Amino acid sequence: MDQPKISVIISTFNAEKWLEKVLIGFNCQLFRDFEVVIADDGSREATRELIDRMRGEVFYDILHVWQEDDGFQKSRILNKALLACRAAYIIMTDGDCIPRNDFVQVHHFNKEKGCFISGGYYMLPMNISLAITREDIEKQRCFNIHWLKEQGIPKTFKNTKLIVRGLASRLFNRLTPTNASWNGHNSSGWKKDILNVNGFDERMQYGGQDRELGERLVNFGIRPKQLRYSAVCVHLDHKRGYKTPETLAKNAAIRKETRRGRHVWTHYGINK
Repeated sequence: MDQPKISVIISTFNAEKWLEKVLIGFNCQLFRDFEVVIADDGSREATRELIDRMRGEVFYDILHVWQEDDGFQKSRILNKALLACRAAYIIMTDGDCIPRNDFVQVHHFNKEKGCFISGGYYMLPMNISLAITREDIEKQRCFNIHWLKEQGIPKTFKNTKLIVRGLASRLFNRLTPTNASWNGHNSSGWKKDILNVNGFDERMQYGGQDRELGERLVNFGIRPKQLRYSAVCVHLDHKRGYKTPETLAKNAAIRKETRRGRHVWTHYGINK
């Protein structure tokens, strides 16, 4: 197989309905020279069956990287998926984030040596997350703020993410007070840069393990690039049973040490 220009890593765990919608979203992309690498943190057989079926329905190659269920070990499976990527440039997202049809294109056109891209998301409530159909994705209705308002989305400033395009989106990217960080749902960077900081810290569970990677990249001299109003995905709602005060505190302590010591390397990453 020819080497793709982009590898897209999608993390998942026992969420077949959401993952199918995300894979449909990637099948609608305007830029098509990419592969998908699914980072599967121990899902049941139903996820494998879905992936096998979707391989026959989408234009892109899908690689399924799986590990046995050992609790929330997203950092570990992401490191395995990183090594499996064939492209020099990697987009990372989650199996609950449907990409707009220009999602990969925006990351590709804005990639830059010495930088990583920080994108955003638009959170949907559970009723709309469940209601979105294949046709809604293929016709891009789920990114249309007028359609979403018909489904009950309230009028808020966050709606701007789905409204602005072109020069307006670039202006909002510059003016937003939100820091450009590595976000697991929507970020991208050069594979060699991520490997140079040894990938994700596998001590970390839910709560900031993606941000900690970005902090080490910044310490390494990689500049974050804000594209939260340009690289757009809608985030499907779900429960977070793996979120605990203990893991949040543990992760916060690791991130604090990364910032304090300006660490660029983790001894708990890809290379132990």
